Amino acid sequence: MQCIVNRRAQFSASHRYWLSELSEAENIEKFGACSRFPGHGHNYVLFISIAGELDKYGMVLNLSDVKQVIKREVTSQLDFSYLNDVWAEFQETLPTTENIARVIWQRLAPHLPLVRVQLFEHPELWADYMGNAMEAYLTISTHFSAAHRLAHPDLSNEENTEIYGKCARPHGHGHNYHLEVTVKGEIDPRTGMIVDLGALNQVIEDYVVEPFDHTFLNKDIPHFAKVVPTAENIALYISNLLRSPIQELGAKLYKVKLIESPNNSCEIYCTESESNSVNAAASQPILARV
Repeated sequence: MQCIVNRRAQFSASHRYWLSELSEAENIEKFGACSRFPGHGHNYVLFISIAGELDKYGMVLNLSDVKQVIKREVTSQLDFSYLNDVWAEFQETLPTTENIARVIWQRLAPHLPLVRVQLFEHPELWADYMGNAMEAYLTISTHFSAAHRLAHPDLSNEENTEIYGKCARPHGHGHNYHLEVTVKGEIDPRTGMIVDLGALNQVIEDYVVEPFDHTFLNKDIPHFAKVVPTAENIALYISNLLRSPIQELGAKLYKVKLIESPNNSCEIYCTESESNSVNAAASQPILARV
């Protein structure tokens, strides 16, 4: 039976975003505070996913052996290091989160049956790499607080209560929503980036966080005057808002995950469609409620 096993590891390291061919002013313009000398550090958390058939002992691989491989090939070399200098690959392509994940894959692939390398720079930023040349995924996590009422405008209070229960109460209720936006793209062979992180953060702030935060969605967001603001519909609308501006940054929106509460979240997997209409988008993404 095929099985995927995940092994966690961690290391602490520093890095600096600085290109020798650029002037100081150009590096500051391109990388902002990340260009400052002598660099800055993170407590990285690494997840290595491996796949295979279960052996007679009920294992894909002995996790003690996997642990030693990860330590030997990766964490013992990266822990308490200055990443720009520790591996030759980071002389050519900067040690961004997505590029570190790619190079870790290259280091481990000869030894383990990898299916994914996931690297957290911090809890609100992480990258996924699946061994597909220079393609990688980058996820930003953020949040906003908003109230909503689940009630279809064409139904009576009794009918809405039957469908939505307490969520149909007339004065609404609120959530601290957690939002994860995942983009995919090609890692730039020099900067190590699939997208300008500052610009991506700004797009999410401008199109979602600022307009949605501390609102009553049904009344303050015109779209939800006629559309019931379920977590699914909110995530779908956010995906539609972000698709075009993210594409303008040179990346593609891959997934929007909205966590309404610890017990309720949903995910929108976006298609390759160039359409930016709400109605078209509604028929294109794949929604998974978790």
